[in-house]
Amino acid sequence: RNDSYVADDDKESITVKDVKETLYKVREILVLLSNENFEQKFNEAGPPIFKGPFGVPENPKFIVGLDIPFSKLKMELLRDGSSTLVLTGLGGLGKTTLATKICWDEHVKGKFKENIIFVTFSKTPMLKTIVERLFEHCGYPVPQFQSEEDAVNRLGLLLKKVEGGPLLLVLDDVWTSSETLVEKLQFRISDFKILVTSRVALPRFSTTCILKPLVHEDAVILFKHYAQMEKNSSDFIDEDLVEKVVTSCKGLPLAIKVIATSLRNRPYDLWRKIVKELSQGHSILDSAKLLTCLQKILDVLEDNPIIKECFMDLVLFPEDHRIPVAALIDMWTESYDLDDNGIEAMEILNKLGSMNLANVLIPRKSASDTDNYNYNNHFVVLHDLLRDLGIYQSTKEPIELRKRLIFDMNENKCFGEKKQGLMPRILSKLLTLCVKQNPLQLATRILSVSTDETCASDWSQMQPDQAEVLILNLHTKQYLFPDSMEKMIMLKVLIITNYGFHPSELNNFVLLDSLHNLKRIRLERISVPSFGTLKNLKKLSLYMCTTRMAFENGSILISDAFPNLEELNIDYCKDLVVLPTGICDITPLKKLSVTNCHKLSSLPQDIGKLENLELL
Repeated sequence: RNDSYVADDDKESITVKDVKETLYKVREILVLLSNENFEQKFNEAGPPIFKGPFGVPENPKFIVGLDIPFSKLKMELLRDGSSTLVLTGLGGLGKTTLATKICWDEHVKGKFKENIIFVTFSKTPMLKTIVERLFEHCGYPVPQFQSEEDAVNRLGLLLKKVEGGPLLLVLDDVWTSSETLVEKLQFRISDFKILVTSRVALPRFSTTCILKPLVHEDAVILFKHYAQMEKNSSDFIDEDLVEKVVTSCKGLPLAIKVIATSLRNRPYDLWRKIVKELSQGHSILDSAKLLTCLQKILDVLEDNPIIKECFMDLVLFPEDHRIPVAALIDMWTESYDLDDNGIEAMEILNKLGSMNLANVLIPRKSASDTDNYNYNNHFVVLHDLLRDLGIYQSTKEPIELRKRLIFDMNENKCFGEKKQGLMPRILSKLLTLCVKQNPLQLATRILSVSTDETCASDWSQMQPDQAEVLILNLHTKQYLFPDSMEKMIMLKVLIITNYGFHPSELNNFVLLDSLHNLKRIRLERISVPSFGTLKNLKKLSLYMCTTRMAFENGSILISDAFPNLEELNIDYCKDLVVLPTGICDITPLKKLSVTNCHKLSSLPQDIGKLENLELL
């Protein structure tokens, strides 16, 4: 009564507030004990073993116009002592390229050796996840951090283990909202260098170098290189036309590369069309002149509308994270009727890559990847400004008519205004205004939802009943499927990716039983729950998941859960010891791929019962 409990013996009331305060104190004590135990074990462990530089992108193959800032930053890095260097410049000028090139420089590598750490901060740095992966990279057990401050403190302990040798920490794409965090990372370590890149000056730090647009001569060299005009000298293009195109790019390398590669081997009339379009352009946003140039290039894609649609689909995944090609194949196979083996999808991605609209990565090459059309190790990276372009293109229609919608549910601001770019904020505000009135009927076919631990997963104010693809981007240890998901009866593809280090737990998974059109599920870094019955599921992909609850402790046989399953992919599931009971009774199964599951030592004896199996 009145939020209080009364003890019979002394009649003293205990309020809910008292209980909460006691629980908080208990938790603080447990955290202290955990930290002391961690520090004791950590101090007893040997020095970290860096398996090579951490997170450094591939060495840029061709750069121009960066010699002066490169030399200045290199000279500062090679000086003795600790310091923080700041490189600023507009988006698309090549800050990341320059920072990457420095990390690959022989003199810089000679000084810092393996002790180079390259981290992308972006608008919302996931510091705990970054530090967790650093611990794994160094061969230490990965702790679970209680807070961001806890992660910073333990990172300090980790880096001090390296003291005695120079250390370079690159913080790429830092926003002003993260200045305090950068300050906390200035640990007292001898010969510790921090290189920060940012679009704007950071008031708490002095700027070491300001990157400016390319001078016209360098811009022309860069353009001709990517347009391959030297190789195609027989296809004469008026030099005056080249000058006009380059001038329209405002000396911005990203715009130059995108437009040059898009005009490569194209007819003269198309060059003239691009020049006309660029000359009439005006800024989409006052502070984003680059988008003016990049928007025009989408006109070049109009001869193949599917390529344009696929480019816009890339924005459905979180900024500055690798996009799994396997997830794109699942989505595009159902959305655009592409082939099931991913051959057509890779052709589209390679086309986007050749136009510098996306970057396709293959970190670990394996013969089986291409021979068997297994694209688990293929990823796509999208520049944040190109992502803004894709978002802009996707938001031209009224909200209720848009084909794809992106909801970013973050701290205190569901539908996400937390540290987003202008276009996502505009979308979020408009949507919030709509849902406050009445549940919004949406015609969207593809829905992307990003959420963290601070925001509930209630979708009751929107009705995406027509959605065929649902992408869930999680930064949380647990996620509860909202009850309203039962109404998504058209759903064909479900892609759930956890961007934390430890697997996320999914609750209310039984809701999927009512989605009779669901054909494909892809889970990444998920603690796979016990399955219900998905009679029409054709493909199940598990990547870096824990499977014990579903496969060993599940209450239903996999053959009963997925009686019509045709493809099962299991990759990097470290706890997989045996394949699930009943797998050999799934008669329609055509493809069974189990890779990098090192605890799995044998296959079921009755594997021969899978008479339709084409790939094992």
